[in-house]
Amino acid sequence: MRKLISHPYTAQHLQSQKTLETVGQPFPHESAGKQVAGEALFVDDYPEPRGCLHGALITSDIAKGTMTHLDLSDVRQSPGVVRVITCHDIPGLNDIGTIHKGDPLLCQGEIRYFRQPIAFVIAETHQLACQAAQKALIEYEETSDPVISYQQASQRDHLLPPHQMGTSLQGQTPEDASLRGQSPEGTLRIQGDLAVGGQEHFYLESQISLAELTEDGGIFVRTSTQNPTEVQNLIAEVLGIPFNHVTVDMRRMGGGFGGKETQAAPWACLASLGTILTKKAVKFRLPRAIDMSTTGKRHPFFNRYALTATDDGEILSADIEVNGLCGHSADLSDAIVDRAMFHADNAYFLGDACITGNRLKTDTVSHTAFRGFGGPQGMIVIEKAMQDLGVTLRQDPLDLRLKNLYRPGKSVTPYGMEVEQTQELREVLTRLEASSDYRQRRQQIHEWNQNSPILKKGLALTPVKFGISFTATHLNQAGALIHIYTDGTVQVSHGGTEMGQGLHTKIQQIVAQTFGIPMDWILVTSTRTDKVPNTSPTAASSGADLNGMAAHNAAMTIKERLLDFATAHYCSQSHSSECLSSQSSSQSNFGRLSSQPSATQPEIKDGKLYYDSGEVDWATLIQQAYLNRVSLSSTGYYSTPKIGYDRTKANGRPFFYFAIGASCSEVMIDTLTGEMTVERVDILHDVGNSLNPAIDIGQIEGAYIQGLGWLTTEELIWNEHGHLLSNSPMNYKIPSICDYPKQMNITLYDVPNPEHSIYRSKAVGEPPFMHAISTWCAIYDAIAAISDHQMIPELDTPATGERILTACQQQYDWLEQGGQAPNQPAETIGNR
Repeated sequence: MRKLISHPYTAQHLQSQKTLETVGQPFPHESAGKQVAGEALFVDDYPEPRGCLHGALITSDIAKGTMTHLDLSDVRQSPGVVRVITCHDIPGLNDIGTIHKGDPLLCQGEIRYFRQPIAFVIAETHQLACQAAQKALIEYEETSDPVISYQQASQRDHLLPPHQMGTSLQGQTPEDASLRGQSPEGTLRIQGDLAVGGQEHFYLESQISLAELTEDGGIFVRTSTQNPTEVQNLIAEVLGIPFNHVTVDMRRMGGGFGGKETQAAPWACLASLGTILTKKAVKFRLPRAIDMSTTGKRHPFFNRYALTATDDGEILSADIEVNGLCGHSADLSDAIVDRAMFHADNAYFLGDACITGNRLKTDTVSHTAFRGFGGPQGMIVIEKAMQDLGVTLRQDPLDLRLKNLYRPGKSVTPYGMEVEQTQELREVLTRLEASSDYRQRRQQIHEWNQNSPILKKGLALTPVKFGISFTATHLNQAGALIHIYTDGTVQVSHGGTEMGQGLHTKIQQIVAQTFGIPMDWILVTSTRTDKVPNTSPTAASSGADLNGMAAHNAAMTIKERLLDFATAHYCSQSHSSECLSSQSSSQSNFGRLSSQPSATQPEIKDGKLYYDSGEVDWATLIQQAYLNRVSLSSTGYYSTPKIGYDRTKANGRPFFYFAIGASCSEVMIDTLTGEMTVERVDILHDVGNSLNPAIDIGQIEGAYIQGLGWLTTEELIWNEHGHLLSNSPMNYKIPSICDYPKQMNITLYDVPNPEHSIYRSKAVGEPPFMHAISTWCAIYDAIAAISDHQMIPELDTPATGERILTACQQQYDWLEQGGQAPNQPAETIGNR
């Protein structure tokens, strides 16, 4: 037998580390060094196989109509062209809709949106493919003006049936229930609406796939996707081959944000189709303008609300209607509008509440997942209502928010889930109120606005309560695979994908903590469908929760084998039975950190096995276990407990827990130009026991900035013909360093998760995105200061300079017309 090698890390290496506790430590991102040095491989960086071909799209020039003639002869005769593929060349299914059908891979005649893929050109180079695609001759018959806006879409049949939550209106249709009636005597009623803009994902790495043929007629694909299993399944269905003939490999993405959950699949399918038909590798990379035009965005929404409240501002009832503009097909819209409904209450008990969600069809690209998955679009409507209520009652909106928070006795959501952390929710707000000097700054800003006729300041402090879990219950599962090699090093594969959020780093920390060994002895490999099958998408902020627990469970299986072996092999005979009993009680309870080793309890800690009469280094333990035929490999599995939502009854527990937080924003606007600057932002965010504070703070910061872009600068514009005009960085503005707050303070509310999550942590991907709502509310507050908070501003999102200027002018016009008495009945003060 070949001699086993010793461990590559020395005793001095172990001694140089003050602690081997990894969970909770601010380790840098596992790829940070490689990315800074340019050594991190993305799909476009892998060496191309010999003879690799390249693809390009032929797309529609209209948004709605019928393709009457398609002439591809010039395309086929172009230099370097190997093959041109249409829908007639697809051996399997052309419809790649995942939940609801209606997403053709290539157009079959009906044009449903601008830049819909019609044909796929394969050529010897990317440039030749793109040049050839321009030579297609296509004739259309445009059937009618495309439907783009809410006003148009609300007049046609809905894409999917409406859904309603709220027990008070059972038996009524959503149309009957929406925005009902007048307020009871002795209360006030306000109502309003808000158009919420969509958002382009603008990932740095555009959609890309590289497909190769395998020797058994299958496909191996490298692709930039959040959902390898779905890509695997759809490729197999398009090609008409078994799932096990397709392997998808995903090492890292250059950003995803939900835009690669379902939207990565078409391009992987086309590359794979090209490979099958040409018998050569095919790479397909979307140019930025095509990517922006032909892939889905964050759903635009049009929301309406009506509240009744006591004269001191306690909400008695609420009717909220959220209308998602879904595009031409369903994609994930059903679940996205559901989540908007789930979060339309945000952190507030709404009393007698009814929430209605509509899925509207438009003649645009099918909109899709985006960080928050509809939650932000639902949450902002109640925050707008709080601002409106503050103007109506002449109260500070923060006081109204504190008054209406979920609280003991009033802690059940409209969909029947108990909000258990009501005390923590209030503590987060009041702690941030104090640490941000909210009250003092409110007074200072009032004095500023009284003395500054042109520059106005605004201040707002808003909460976030965001549910963590996939609302599709079956997706709340994950798997992992761990190998320990005979030199003691560990390799981990899991079902989550790395898109820059630090998931692989956290998995390293979890496995290191579970085994009790240094983090750099562990390597997390690419996500592959032949290692961990049937994976859920990396979405819903669940990456670390699900995959971290699966990896932990796999590690615990191996660790238990090692401790059983150690008990038999190292413990003294008299202590063997005691070792066994104490060992079983010492195993991890979803992440209790390891206890100190005892004389009768074998324990692996600091890279060593400690037992009753000595110690053994990790590598020796692994080698001895191997020689004694102990399996050093295991799968792990985890499914989220407690969750379940009955959609027919609109009742249940769709979320395992809530992540909470609060943000305070101060802005200044120029009322003559609409220019806005963010002066200061304070964020207090709940991450439970943070797995990695440095990564979590980075996620909070990045999420806020992305949310700031959604609410202030990023504007999607279609013209009357349904053409997307905002299709490049020249005409679509994401936040730059100039938009960054002048002062930004981020603090972690580091309190253990009461639920048994991995090491009692909480998800951090999506919840902090909604902290930017406080900035939108601060802009609202600054505009309202023009009329001394007597007139409700009309401010849709994004609050661009143009919209801010228009809203300011409305305030001035109102003042010039004599204004309106502050005690005007609330029914007439409502927005619009």
